[in-house]
Amino acid sequence: MDSVSVSLREAFGEKLVKIGEKNDKVIVLDADVGASTRSSYFRERFPKRFLNVGISEQDMMGIAAGLAIEGFIPVATGFAMFLLRAWEQIRNTISRDNLNVKIVATHAGLSDYADGSSHQCLEDIALMRILPNMNVLVPSDSVSVRSLLEQIIVLKGPCYMRIGRDYSPKVYTAEEDVIFGKPNILEEGDDVTIVACGIMVHFALETRRILLEDNIRAQVVDLHTIKPLNKDLLRYCERTDKVVTFEEHNVLGGMGSAVCELLSEKGFKIKRFGIMDIFGESSRDYIGLLQKFELDENSLAKRVKSFVEGDSIES
Repeated sequence: MDSVSVSLREAFGEKLVKIGEKNDKVIVLDADVGASTRSSYFRERFPKRFLNVGISEQDMMGIAAGLAIEGFIPVATGFAMFLLRAWEQIRNTISRDNLNVKIVATHAGLSDYADGSSHQCLEDIALMRILPNMNVLVPSDSVSVRSLLEQIIVLKGPCYMRIGRDYSPKVYTAEEDVIFGKPNILEEGDDVTIVACGIMVHFALETRRILLEDNIRAQVVDLHTIKPLNKDLLRYCERTDKVVTFEEHNVLGGMGSAVCELLSEKGFKIKRFGIMDIFGESSRDYIGLLQKFELDENSLAKRVKSFVEGDSIES
């Protein structure tokens, strides 16, 4: 696997332009943060198919809904935290009417590390996956951003794609490795299954490497599509006695909760690792912030090892 770090928002902006070149039905809407989300790349190439609605996310979703009704494919983008201002419009107009709107939320999780808890969105997976008709995706690297973005453009119905800001070592080497709705087994193992999404897939792979030093063999699954949740995940998890989940999100209602809902009646031993029901905080360093919340590979390896060996730890 290539470990070169490629910006997620750069991958999004560049792929958006390529999609626009092939499909003139695609219209991009932004809430005055195009330079940061990189949707400005689309504006430069297709100015007549780009709408900057200003700092008005609720209006942006309403306009996107209208465009979808008229047969266009609107891509509404902004910072994950501030797109939540429009949750009512997403719920009542887009999801309730099953409209073909694609929402791409950037700067998710702790990735906007310097701006602190007001900008760090740790609740969006929970809020989006509860909506009927809404598809929820969390790509793990730039390759999966490009691949999944292309796939949801042709998928009928509303979608919410969550990506971080910049940091994201490559997990995949070819776009065809990532298929909407299909979890990917990245590494085999028979002691514990690590189910992860987003940037935490990289840390899951690194955690596995550390665990091997203690002869703990972890299976690593990339759950890039959280909704619809593929029931094959149950079969994958049956290969090990224990399951852990990694996510850059509140442990309440997120990806780990979705996995627990699937596995709860099957007697699995499962632990969720994420943000423990608190807000984020400002930092000068993204990796340092992940370490603060024990979401780096060394912290995670220690926590998984304790779980596998039967020690009592908080879920």
